[in-house]
Amino acid sequence: MSRPQDPPRGFFPFGNPFRMLSPKGSDLSPWLLSLLNGFELLLAERLKKLMPKNKDDILTLSWMKLAMESLCETHNNINTLITDLQLPVSDWEGKWVDVYLDISVKLLDLCNAFSSELTRLNQGDLYLKCVLHNLKSDSGEKYLQARSSFDSWRRHVNANNPRIENCRAVLDSLVKTLSLPKVKNSPKGKVLMRAFYGVKVQTVYICSVFTAAWSDSTKDLFDLPVSEKPLWAKVFTDMQSLVNAEIRDMLSSGRTSILKELESVTASVEKLYPMIQDGVAPVEVETFKDHVMELGTQAEKLSQGLDQLLEEVDSFFKMTLRGRDVLLCNLRSSDSISVNAVGEDVD
Repeated sequence: MSRPQDPPRGFFPFGNPFRMLSPKGSDLSPWLLSLLNGFELLLAERLKKLMPKNKDDILTLSWMKLAMESLCETHNNINTLITDLQLPVSDWEGKWVDVYLDISVKLLDLCNAFSSELTRLNQGDLYLKCVLHNLKSDSGEKYLQARSSFDSWRRHVNANNPRIENCRAVLDSLVKTLSLPKVKNSPKGKVLMRAFYGVKVQTVYICSVFTAAWSDSTKDLFDLPVSEKPLWAKVFTDMQSLVNAEIRDMLSSGRTSILKELESVTASVEKLYPMIQDGVAPVEVETFKDHVMELGTQAEKLSQGLDQLLEEVDSFFKMTLRGRDVLLCNLRSSDSISVNAVGEDVD
């Protein structure tokens, strides 16, 4: 078990994993230790990448895309680990299957909610395109139409999405599964369940950040306590502290949105709206043109970022669905597995 007072080791970036994972009486073989350490060190490196040098990069769409890519890589790694463990589904305990199926269906619900919000936000780009088209003219009628489109855009992006509002309940149920399970009489099962623990922690936290970004509420942001045993524990705690502090600072500052590309578009809208409301004075023509160009640039960044993030969410959805389908197919072909009630927690 790791100890806070242990000095860092020169060879291993996160301390000596064999010392950390090999307490007296461990029944894990060197081969199993190597598999688990490899998985956990990769997860630690992945989490470290979510701590940008510049805090302003947090809650940008590019950061959110990186976070979703990180989740996809972690879920890919757990599938690889299952293969490397040579632990067929027929050897899984029923409770392990229940946990996997329960979590996967909740992840599909979260992915659907995130996709709906990304699609909804991107639909607002149509209003901005109408604005930019109408602002090419200097007629009062076109300005009136542009103001109407601005108003419609504001209402659209500020509307509540019931699917996002429901994410908190899903996340709360997932948090209840966040315990480091005890597995008896199965060294391979111990490795699998400990690896699953890391997958669940990263997944629940990233999904809570996404939910907070779209709800603009700290109540959807989790501060997850984690076991000190895994090699990724300290990196996760540091990353969580950094990201949560930045999000809370943004919300306490009275920002209109903590999604930074959306905030940039909103700022451009606020510059233009009073100018077209009162009419553009001759001395403001160049400033007006600059603001219109700025709005076009920021709107394009927002639209592209939303599209790219939507692709990553869709990839994660497909990966989760594929993994679930493979497990169910294996279960149907095995007489030795009986699926218990979904939702049973790990003892």
